[in-house]
Amino acid sequence: MKILVTGGAGYIGSHAVVELHQAGYQPVIIDDFSNSEESALAGIEAILGVAVPLYRIDCADEAALRSVFAAEPDIAGVIHFAAFKAVGESVQKPLAYFQNNVGSLLTLLAVMKEFGVENLVFSSSCTVYGIPDALPVTEATPTKPASSPYGRTKQMCEDLIRDVSAAPDNTLHTILLRYFNPIGAHASAKIGELPLGVPNNLVPFITQTAAGMREKLTIYGNDYDTPDGTNVRDYIHVVDLAKAHVVAVQRLLDRKASEPVETFNVGTGHGNTVLEVVQAFEQASGQKLNYSIGPRRPGDVPAIYADATKAEQVLGFKTETSLVDSLASAWKWQQTL
Repeated sequence: MKILVTGGAGYIGSHAVVELHQAGYQPVIIDDFSNSEESALAGIEAILGVAVPLYRIDCADEAALRSVFAAEPDIAGVIHFAAFKAVGESVQKPLAYFQNNVGSLLTLLAVMKEFGVENLVFSSSCTVYGIPDALPVTEATPTKPASSPYGRTKQMCEDLIRDVSAAPDNTLHTILLRYFNPIGAHASAKIGELPLGVPNNLVPFITQTAAGMREKLTIYGNDYDTPDGTNVRDYIHVVDLAKAHVVAVQRLLDRKASEPVETFNVGTGHGNTVLEVVQAFEQASGQKLNYSIGPRRPGDVPAIYADATKAEQVLGFKTETSLVDSLASAWKWQQTL
């Protein structure tokens, strides 16, 4: 089965491509490299021993996207990763986020319908919950106003998919994967998180600081209502997350979904504070980290982590990798750069 992976050269996308291939699928990558590095392709090829087909296009370019579907007439489904993804940057550049994230999905859905491709796994986010009233969040937790334009784009994309799926002539089958904070790298250290410029995410900033590329890590706020005052997140190993996409694809192809749009949280089921992550990294790497406390960052939710029960019981997916092991893989990857 041929699966189109938009943003397939990105952090999560590249790991998903590897897991898809190893599960017997034929991944096809779309990426415009606006938020990824071409070196990921070499990493994928080194792991798999084969080159994965690549189309260098922008998903919001309808003519270019149509040409891909025309060239690959037997696409069985799409995993849509392609999006801008930095909470802080979205506060600074909201228009770019709406144009890219929502615009690319609109184009993709139109082209999928035209070419009769019915299966979609959508890369959503726990940011759709906003600042939740209770933790952990379940799939039934009400979505609240997002704390950032990035989160709002994910809410809008989910709403868009549901509206399309409610149309009388709908043939689309979708699984929305709301995932939490992916970290770590492939065990081979051939692919991993490779941020362009200054990292927006915690773990690459930690590893770059430990490697001497950054003077110190700034922790944004220590006065939140959390065990140690720093933000709480649910950190999931990126390979575990990639495997969840493979399971979701298979569920769609097997027509096991109970409704046209299914939603699953994909996380570990427990949260860790930023300081706990720092301590776990020091344990995993043997490195002492230089860090300081700074002011809160706009758009940050104080605490959020998943109730992963539905993913385990219905989707048949459960995370396998510990926080320390995830951070050890991130450090191993950093040392290859």
